[in-house]
Amino acid sequence: MCKLVCLMITAMILICGAQGEMPLSFAGAMNNAGQRDILTVKNYDTGASLTESYTDIEHLERNTEVNTRAYGTDSSASDANGADAGSQGISPAGGAGGLEASISSNVIGKAHIAWQSFDPSSSKGRHQLLGRSVEDLTGVFSIEKFIQLWSGSRPGEISVDWLPCS
Repeated sequence: MCKLVCLMITAMILICGAQGEMPLSFAGAMNNAGQRDILTVKNYDTGASLTESYTDIEHLERNTEVNTRAYGTDSSASDANGADAGSQGISPAGGAGGLEASISSNVIGKAHIAWQSFDPSSSKGRHQLLGRSVEDLTGVFSIEKFIQLWSGSRPGEISVDWLPCS
């Protein structure tokens, strides 16, 4: 009986001793796991897409507003606000529309903001890329940006306003 008790005590000591602290590299990885915020918006009818991504976040205050609309092939098509596509100078034929985004954020971490527009009318292979922008930031920063992508537009036709950083 005494041997059994001594064996049980020895086993308990070994089990308690084996439950030491986790290595520092493991604790650091667990404290930073899953700290990200990603928004992706795609308008397949007009060929516009936007990605706003924040990773390794220590602090994030974000206010993002995105509007996207597409007008059908009917000449009397209207957007969500009831405005006629033809009255806005947009040809309603073949998937006209657009994507507008207003981004305002204060960040400690990493940010990735990207947009691209492509020609949705090609039916075979890759779509022709019309425009693209990628911005990657790391550190402590503030972003204020307005992005406007409209189908059927030409350079200089649409004003993209870059708001000052604070």
